Amino acid sequence: MNSHKHNTSPISTLSFSSHYKYSLFATSLDLKRQRFTSPLLLIVLFLCLSFATSMGVSDSGPVVQTTPLVTFLQRVQLTALRSYSKKPDPKFYIDLSLKLPHDLSTAESVFDDLTTGSRDLSVPVEKLEKFVHEYFDDAGIDLVHHEPEDFVSDPTEFLANVENDQVREWAREVHCLWRTLSCRVSDSVIESPDRHTLLPLPEPVIIPGSRFREVYYWDSYWVIKGLLTSKMFTTAKGLVTNLMSLVETYGYALNGARAYYTNRSQPPLLSSMVYEIYNVTKDEELVRKAIPVLLKEYEFWNSGKHKVVIRDASGNDHILSRYYAMWNMPRPESSVFDQESASGFSSTLEKQRFHRDIATAAESGCDFSTRWMRHPPNFTTMATTSVVPVDLNVFLLKMELDIAFMMEIAGDRNGSERFVKASEARKKAFETVFWNEKAAQWLDYWLSSNGDEPETWKAENQNNNVFASNFAPIWTSSFHSDEILVKKVVKALENSGLIAPAGILTSLTNSGQQWDDPNGWAPQQELIVTGLARSGLKEANELAEEIARRWIRSSYRVYKTSGFVHEKLNVSEFGAYGGGGEYKPQTGFGWSNGVILAFLEEFGWPSDLSIEP
Repeated sequence: MNSHKHNTSPISTLSFSSHYKYSLFATSLDLKRQRFTSPLLLIVLFLCLSFATSMGVSDSGPVVQTTPLVTFLQRVQLTALRSYSKKPDPKFYIDLSLKLPHDLSTAESVFDDLTTGSRDLSVPVEKLEKFVHEYFDDAGIDLVHHEPEDFVSDPTEFLANVENDQVREWAREVHCLWRTLSCRVSDSVIESPDRHTLLPLPEPVIIPGSRFREVYYWDSYWVIKGLLTSKMFTTAKGLVTNLMSLVETYGYALNGARAYYTNRSQPPLLSSMVYEIYNVTKDEELVRKAIPVLLKEYEFWNSGKHKVVIRDASGNDHILSRYYAMWNMPRPESSVFDQESASGFSSTLEKQRFHRDIATAAESGCDFSTRWMRHPPNFTTMATTSVVPVDLNVFLLKMELDIAFMMEIAGDRNGSERFVKASEARKKAFETVFWNEKAAQWLDYWLSSNGDEPETWKAENQNNNVFASNFAPIWTSSFHSDEILVKKVVKALENSGLIAPAGILTSLTNSGQQWDDPNGWAPQQELIVTGLARSGLKEANELAEEIARRWIRSSYRVYKTSGFVHEKLNVSEFGAYGGGGEYKPQTGFGWSNGVILAFLEEFGWPSDLSIEP
């Protein structure tokens, strides 16, 4: 956050209190509640107990315990993936809810009997399906449709600058998708939360779509951008209320509203959501409610393992932040995938560190990418906790400015000044730690150590590979006053190779991971386009509009040919949706809808400009 000597913070009144209950060991089996009847399970029990008593060779980072239901569903997931010839989506099993009147111990007992004698934990498919049907409700049944009270099929002043009838009709169709994606948690989740992995929330939600049957943190920013364009202010405020409730409960906004996501957050954009809503509604009550919540979230990102200190040649300490998941085991939603990925490591410590880096990549929202690999595209060299990311610190710089703005509204002049100073200190760190004059880009920084102690900045530790995130700082107004800098960044982006026929590439490396070439993602398009458009530089605005029109045109073609808005696009080809990664292409899709509508609001569409290239 701050650039200063002797490691003192302008935000001296804030201290992060770890009200989370950390555990250095959270076994994948609930030892107190499960019956181990097979030799294989007895061996697993022995290994787990051995591990628990040998913590000296274990990863010492924090771990947040999961729930007994999540732990059991991981076993069901493993059996399912070993039983079916065509592998099912592992997330389906971790999203199941326990069916009444059964209790968890009964389900565990029956499952133990079902798998007894199976050397590889596989069982006949028909027996597994019978068990799942008898003891669990289907994934997604604990979310029920909610008709948004503020939805109007053709809102007043909706996209007034979209003059092309064809584009306008399509925009209305995208707008109407909010009804499809609007849900609320069922009464059962609120009354019996231990029977579900879905977490109770006070307000209705907009889900991304497809396999993503819960609200996600950073997705919500672009969903809200779209909702504001759609004049759905009540729904937008409800999303913020839900996220604030998670921060109040856990101390941070969760990756998503599931019990298995409590071990990590996602890119911190809650303050930006509040800011966007206030700009439209002038709701001061929302701002006042948000301030203490944002202070709590700010502490989370600027203390403990998330905090790193880089010392420059003059002895100035720059406090910055990194992603750091509170988990060192396979992710429950992708447990088998993670176990297989870690199978080449020989020691427990190596596996735990690898699992933490995988979970940390998920906390970044960009899972997965060569950006987090020391030796790309080798997936086993994932080292996300060793990266000080440009974009995370952009989001925190924006948070500092947002909090300063909100405190001014609330009449806290001293608090506002403290956060202005904090933002100035972090901006100085961008100049010293991230900026690369030759590339005219801000580059991620690789830590030489574990990040627990200050380390001296080294030029060779900058990641010289080209990523869309290298241009994320242009999103904030902090850098717009320097016209020479903006011109350099515009030229660097034009020459980077990232600008493709349908938008901005995520990276220049085709690794098979979804946050790499040839994919482009709505969030990165919006961050860069919005930053360029609002920089005040004519050529930057022209480039922003060109990129936005490419993205809109390709999104339109994909929609017309597939019938869906997709999670991501293959921007190397016009009219192609994206692929890669650990799951099949998803549709819906929350943030993609939001960015389409936000771009049309920002740039409009002339009547004589065709949507077809």
